[in-house]
Amino acid sequence: MYNKLTVEDVDVKGKKVLVRCDFNMQLDADGNITDENRIVGALPTIKYLMDNGAKVILCSHMGKPKGEPKPELSLAPVAKSLTEKLGKTVVFAADDNVVGDNAKAAVAAMNDGDVVLLENTRYRKEETKNEEAFSKELASLADLFVNDAFGTAHRAHCSNVGVSSILKPAAAGYLIEKEINFLGNAVNTPVRPLVAILGGSKVSSKISVIENLLKKVDKLIIGGGMAYTFMAAQGKTTGTSLLEPDYIDYAKKMLDEAGDKLVLPVDTVITEKFDNDAPSKVVEGAIPEGWMGLDIGPKSIELFKGVLADAKTVVWNGPMGVFEMPNFAKGTNEIAAMLAELDATTIIGGGDSGAAVNQAGLGDKMSHISTGGGASMEFLEGKELPGIAALTDK
Repeated sequence: MYNKLTVEDVDVKGKKVLVRCDFNMQLDADGNITDENRIVGALPTIKYLMDNGAKVILCSHMGKPKGEPKPELSLAPVAKSLTEKLGKTVVFAADDNVVGDNAKAAVAAMNDGDVVLLENTRYRKEETKNEEAFSKELASLADLFVNDAFGTAHRAHCSNVGVSSILKPAAAGYLIEKEINFLGNAVNTPVRPLVAILGGSKVSSKISVIENLLKKVDKLIIGGGMAYTFMAAQGKTTGTSLLEPDYIDYAKKMLDEAGDKLVLPVDTVITEKFDNDAPSKVVEGAIPEGWMGLDIGPKSIELFKGVLADAKTVVWNGPMGVFEMPNFAKGTNEIAAMLAELDATTIIGGGDSGAAVNQAGLGDKMSHISTGGGASMEFLEGKELPGIAALTDK
């Protein structure tokens, strides 16, 4: 398991500290940030560094500019938001080449506790290739490195892995430290019983997660669209439900190997078309021809709640149904409500699960909502995350 230096383990006073944040957010047509959660998530690390006399140089990517400047993907709105939230002017270094004259001048003029934000790191095509020259340019601005971007920890880029090899020590910020503690401990040293809930649309995207978790969990609950491939593996008809025929044999193999560890839905809310207002009904077992499953049924909800009742650690990744449609969100919302009341460590694996829990207004009742969809998935697969592996060991 990772045992990395954290931001509190290094002396930052008077030092220039390059901090990799995750400011990859949606902007509306007018260039306003639609959801500031990721900025709020970055504040504890930034404030700690400011309060301890560091000169704080922030960097992040946003979207996919593919190695060239795209004004609509500039981090300028992030600097404005940070200035409001920190109560201090955050200087934005508007260089299309990221480390340019503006950045160098802004850093040279810094006093302890000041904050500078660099332009979108993906304006440079070298960033996603982890090319050393750009890593050196970024590193030339600072004395130390702090990585607080869990959302890109599964990628080896210049602004996380590249600079880690040049700027030492390279420490974890509070967000990454929290992810390691929650996700890492849940999978590797859990308080048992450990129950994992996997939902979402596809078995194919979660094969490695299923295989890794089956070795570690006491129970694995499967819901969402991926359940229909398991249903087909049991020889049941699935109508027009989402199905991956190429993975039916795989699902059979998993059913054989998992025994009673694997818990599948016993009933389904079905409809004839993919529409919130389409008439629906509940069926047990097979789904008739011409109908599709869009949520787990009431008996499945009770079955899953029964499995969760005595859990002490729960990891949830992927909704139970089409939660974006209110009429097919019941399974997801009921599971979220159950977890909110549970006397257990509850970890939500980012992405749609995080959105679903927040949509239900229960986000603050969970122990931890992961800030990285792809990174949390790879963590649950048991893969090493390069952005974390590259940090300095304790």
